[in-house]
Formats: sequence, C-alpha cells, structure tokens
Amino acid sequence: MSRNATAAADLPLTRASALDLARALRDGRTSAAAHTEEVLALAADVGARVGAFAHLAEDLSREQAERADEALARGDARALLGVPMPVKDLARIAGLPWEGGSAVMRGNVADVTDGVAADILAAGTVTIGKTSVPEFGLPSYTEPAGAVPARTPWDLRRTAGGSSGGAAAAVAAGVVPLAHGTDGGGSVRIPAACCGVVGIKTSRGLVSAGPLGTEGPGLVTDGILARTVRDVAAGLDVIAHVRPGDAFPLVRPPSSFVPACEDSRGPHRDLVIGVLTEPLAIATEVHPAALRAVERATGILEGLGHEVVEIGAPFAPEEWETFMPLWSTGAAAIDLPEGAEEHLEPLTRWLRELGRSFSAVDLARAQAGMQALARRTGEAFARFDVILTPALSGPPAFPADLRLDDPAADFDAQRAFTPWTSTWNMTGRAAMSVPLHRESIDGVELPFGVQLGATRPGDDALLLALAAQIETADPWPLVTDPREGGQR
Repeated sequence: MSRNATAAADLPLTRASALDLARALRDGRTSAAAHTEEVLALAADVGARVGAFAHLAEDLSREQAERADEALARGDARALLGVPMPVKDLARIAGLPWEGGSAVMRGNVADVTDGVAADILAAGTVTIGKTSVPEFGLPSYTEPAGAVPARTPWDLRRTAGGSSGGAAAAVAAGVVPLAHGTDGGGSVRIPAACCGVVGIKTSRGLVSAGPLGTEGPGLVTDGILARTVRDVAAGLDVIAHVRPGDAFPLVRPPSSFVPACEDSRGPHRDLVIGVLTEPLAIATEVHPAALRAVERATGILEGLGHEVVEIGAPFAPEEWETFMPLWSTGAAAIDLPEGAEEHLEPLTRWLRELGRSFSAVDLARAQAGMQALARRTGEAFARFDVILTPALSGPPAFPADLRLDDPAADFDAQRAFTPWTSTWNMTGRAAMSVPLHRESIDGVELPFGVQLGATRPGDDALLLALAAQIETADPWPLVTDPREGGQR
C-alpha cells in the first residue's frame, strides 16, 4: 500500500478516494444518501469558491443515492456504486442543463444522454452536477461566459486550467474524488496539472464517441481526473469500451485497469523512457520549477530501475501550425442558432472566422499534415516505452496572462502555456498528468505536474502502472483547501 493510500485511510469519507469510499458504502460505514448530502453541501460551498460547477443536480443526485443504497442492500458489486462522479458540461444528460460554457446556450436543457455519460450513470455513480467549462471547451482556461471562473484551490487568483477546469477544481478541493473530462489538446491534463491532481487522456478509440457523437479527426477523447492513480483506473473501467460504428475502435484489455496499479513494482519494471523538455507547439521559455519537476521524476524513475534518456523534439514549432485548419474548422462547424455569432467570446469568433477561411483542400492538407507529423513523431519515439515532459511550461497561470484582448495573441499564449499536450492528441496515444512536484512561487506553494506520454496505441494500462510506481515512491497531497493567495 502506498503512503497516499495509507493517508487516504485516515481521511474523512468526504475526502476519501473513490475506491475507499465505495468500500465504506459496501461495509455500511455510511449510506449513499447521507454522503450525497455532505457532498452537495461541499459543492455549494467549496465548489462555488473554486468555480467547479456550471450546475448542481440536487434532485437527480438524491434519487441516484437512494437507488444506490437499495442496490447496495442487495449486494450489488459495481465498483463505484454510490460514489460521486460529476460529468463535464460538454456531455449531455437528459433533463439537465447543457450550456457548454456559452452565453448563447444559456437555459438549454439536454433531451438525450450521451454515451459516455450513460456509462457513468449506469455505474451507479451520483452525478452531483455538471462541471464548468469555457465556451465550447476551446481554451486552456475555464472562464465561462457570464459565470464564475474555475480557479485552482492552490491559489484562487490563478486558473484551474481548461477545458476540464471545473472537474479538476472539484477534485482538488475535495468536493468529489473523481470526475469526467474531455481532452482535445490537453483539456484533461492541463487542469490536472494546474490543480495538482491526476488526469488521463485515453488512447484514441478506447472510449467511444457513440452512439450520438462522432470522432472527427480523432483529436478529442474522454478522460478521468482523480486524486489517486487507482481512482483514475477505476473511472477508466467505467467509460472504456467501443460501440458499433466507431471510427477508431480500440478494444480494451479484458480485465480491469485497476490491477495495473495494484503491484506498483509489477510487470513494467525495465522501461526505456525518453525525457523531452524542448517545447513542441511553439518556441517558449520553460519555468525552472517545471524543469525541476522533470528532474524529480527522472530521479524516481531511475531509482525504480528504468532507463531514462534525454531526447530532442521530433518536429519544429512552425510545423505544428500546418494543421491549424483542423482546430479552427472544428470551431466553425459548431451548430449555433441564428444571430448567435455576435454573442460569442472573442476567441470563439476568431477561431470560427479563421475556420471558415479555409477551403476543403486546405482541410485535407491539414489532415494529411497532422498524420505525417504523427508518423514522424512515432518513428522518433519508437525505441521508447514512455515520453516524460513537463505538463505545462510554468505554474498555474494568472487568467490575465492567457485570456487576452487579441484572440490570436490569446491562442499563442495558450500554446506557450501548454506546448507539449496537443502532440498526444495528434498521435492518438494515451497521456497522463501526474502531480509530482510543488514549489513556492512568490510565497505561494503551487503544483507542477509531469506528463507521461505513451508511444504505442492502447498503452493506457502501462501509463497507469508507471504513474502508480511514482505515486508509491513520492506521494502527493490528496486534497488542497482553497487558498486566497492574495486578492482574487
């Protein structure tokens, strides 16, 4: 058992891990109904302070908790039965608000439930609410139009990241033990790093976009954020499967992902790990503390018996821009009501205008360019099992340093903040942010994550095993009380 697991055993159940809470529910130490009331109170208090939720779902959550208690009484063995697990407000749950962080969707209520949300509900979890997102999940910060922004509990002046910023804030502040997220360019890993929690972007095709969604170019995947690696694995067990008609079906291993974390010195002992600290998406400075996080991880990995090799970037930043049409045409393709354009955020409008300026030929070339870059990256990484990078180029950012008046400058600032994450969306491989390091910046302790990126499709379990080894060797704080850190 890791020191993190031992510490978790001493926490109150509102701060326990998802799997420890599930065990307490099965043992009768609490009921789902009683626990849900405590969590709803936390969501309305602490959750509001960090901007975690776009909407709370009190009535639904109480109904779910009652059903969970009935199922527990029957001996139902679902692993996360009765455990709080909110859904990001880019996924639909019939009867709940679905606004996507946009003023033009205010008051919208979903009439269907998306597949990944249906899987989360079918696991017997308690929704609590829909977590906050920026407009349509496009930026790497979470500043929803006309709503409370998401902030890291480590310093309420700084962003929780995006676009799964509400999910990360809810987990880090101790409101819920795990949460659903989505990741199209780092949108799980960025907020995980900002908030000091674990976050996984799954391999392309491991989590189905169906039956109602489509995959497009395959950049976006669903993922999980949690405080412990084992909880991430348990959440992945819930959402990982293919459906008929999937464009990139990747059949998961027949067993649970959790056992990959159980024996942290288990089957993946002698990995070859490439260390990449050169920015990929744009030329930018890297904060010394972000580099020290990688140095800390390198020392741990070498101590565990892995081979660690420093490597250079597989492509130049200007080559990243060759597939810019993919990002902007995705924004342009969002179906909006007539007259909505003028009410969109400046970044959204800029991306949509840019997307409409590209031709079908431009789009085809961008798709081919992304695949060519992914192939070259794959060839450069072929001898390695995992690539280690900083998760971000610096500490959790102040929103004013990212959300700029000039949308083009805003986009470049986001690239500079997150220069490694999008590469793994291009390659389709799994990647994780692990909250290994912390340093005091201007008198405030802040988290610095490292990214573990797979080099082969379907290596999600390998990443979980490696992250579990790191967690055992050097555990991180499980819960962070919101800190003012100065004027908000």
